[in-house]
Amino acid sequence: MESIRGLKRTDFCGTLRLSDAGREVTLFGWAQRRRDLGNLIFIDLRDRTGVVQLSFNDRTDKGVFEKAQSVRSEYVLALKGVVKERESKNDDIPTGGIEVEVTELRIISKAQTPPFEISKTDSVGDETTLKYRYLALRNEKLTKNIIMRHKIARIAREYFYENGFIEIETPMMIKSTPEGARDYVVPSRIHNGKFYALPQSPQIYKQLLMVAGFDRYIQLARCFRDEDLRADRQPEFTQIDLEMSFVDTDDIMETAEGFIKKLMKETLDIDIPSPLPKMTYAEAMNSYGSDKPDTRFGMLIHDISDWADKTDFPVFRSAIDGGGSVRAIVAKNAAAVYTRKKIDKLTEYAKGIGAKGLAYIRWAEDAPACSFGKFLKDGEQEELLESLGAEKGDCVFIICGKTSLALSVLGALRLAIAKELDIIPSGKWNYLWITEMPFFEYDEESGEWVAMHHPFTMPLEECIPYLESDRASVRAKAFDLVLNGVELSSGSMRITDCALQNKMFELLGMEQDEIDAKFGFLVEAYKYAAPPHGGMGIGLDRLAMLICGAESLRDVTAFPKVQNASELMSGAPSAIDGIQLEELGIDISSKEE
Repeated sequence: MESIRGLKRTDFCGTLRLSDAGREVTLFGWAQRRRDLGNLIFIDLRDRTGVVQLSFNDRTDKGVFEKAQSVRSEYVLALKGVVKERESKNDDIPTGGIEVEVTELRIISKAQTPPFEISKTDSVGDETTLKYRYLALRNEKLTKNIIMRHKIARIAREYFYENGFIEIETPMMIKSTPEGARDYVVPSRIHNGKFYALPQSPQIYKQLLMVAGFDRYIQLARCFRDEDLRADRQPEFTQIDLEMSFVDTDDIMETAEGFIKKLMKETLDIDIPSPLPKMTYAEAMNSYGSDKPDTRFGMLIHDISDWADKTDFPVFRSAIDGGGSVRAIVAKNAAAVYTRKKIDKLTEYAKGIGAKGLAYIRWAEDAPACSFGKFLKDGEQEELLESLGAEKGDCVFIICGKTSLALSVLGALRLAIAKELDIIPSGKWNYLWITEMPFFEYDEESGEWVAMHHPFTMPLEECIPYLESDRASVRAKAFDLVLNGVELSSGSMRITDCALQNKMFELLGMEQDEIDAKFGFLVEAYKYAAPPHGGMGIGLDRLAMLICGAESLRDVTAFPKVQNASELMSGAPSAIDGIQLEELGIDISSKEE
């Protein structure tokens, strides 16, 4: 193999244009494709900026031409040549107006035949592309995604630096404290039998930085949560983490909005109007059935309990008598798509996410078809359709039962139906603040009240008097940032009164010994005076996924994990040898089948 000695890159492949014609350039890259036409050879050379065509013809030195004939896919090449205007232009690529007529060619490294064609990675199964991730990352689409992620990180740092924030690193090995998900733990060799936890977030440390006087903190923080994975979740992720002192919620949101405006302008050249719209948690749940609503389309949820209570349908009446409600959505122009067979499938989907059934009215013909019509008195169906604004061609879908369940099921159906009808507009960027989040949520399995956000969140002042008497009504000084139905960020004002913080731990079921063991250092810190402060963490991965138009976090993560939290390329996680286990004082017993 040859070396690059004496060569110095002058340009990147994807940056050359017709204005460069006549210039001698030195390029490095990978051979994406070779086309041998006998006395004419073309090679597409690729680097991280794009592809440029190399040409070899009857004017090319014989040795250089013969070397070009030997080039195969994914060979690493170095070359000198002159930029020429192409006779047959390719308008599909930025460099399609030119080619480089090669005068010197070096084969730096040969490649065996790849397991898949790099330019067609999208058509190859995940198992293969993730095993050979270093090859998949050569694909132009994935390369652009990773570069866009870098650009987002750079813009974040620039913006927060310009606004007086200080970047501070917090520890990666910390004390295990409950934050809502399972911890990844690290055994200690020196402190045998004890464990560090990898941080689910830098939450406690950034609050302590406020106590320490660093009133504006920023960090692109790595976070770890041992959760079941999905398209928008990875076990390790990055958040743009910030905390501010001497502020209230509006100050934090205003600061975040400034970042969003700068980001959208510099990445997509889109002007985002400000201030961003706000919606309370209660409004979001009642209208959209979700605390991260996609507001790019309508199909809002309607409360039809008063109407349903007057009917003779026992299912509706039973739900209302049990303290629940009856809710509906209207799918405009859906009757042609939602045949009886498709409605049956939709019903099974609704049952799969907790509903007991799905009532419907399908208005395809002159007379609407109603699944519960025999229980309605004259005029009741017409009254409902008129109140909902339903017309011929529409479908009405109804869920009844416990209100929280009815809303969440209809929220999921709303999204599924919108995708089926293809009514979610592209090119819209609907940012939205969700405010006044509940402090507590009731865990049906354990029968206990748990913190919806985290136990350091400040309740609204007017809610403090009924912390013990009416936990369901306690709202928090918490807020989420949502984009097109995806939660990007959670934030809140923090508790800074040591007595109130201790009280919140008690209300969440902790005994004083447990509080002292897990959070004593935080409560102790507040005894030395803490400024009012709050902050948030913006998901860098999810933000990159949306800006890139990617379908999964895998598409914006260099080396992602799959659904079972393993990494196919390296084989992580893997067993460690007995000596390491012995040093850590760990005995692994195999489970019998």
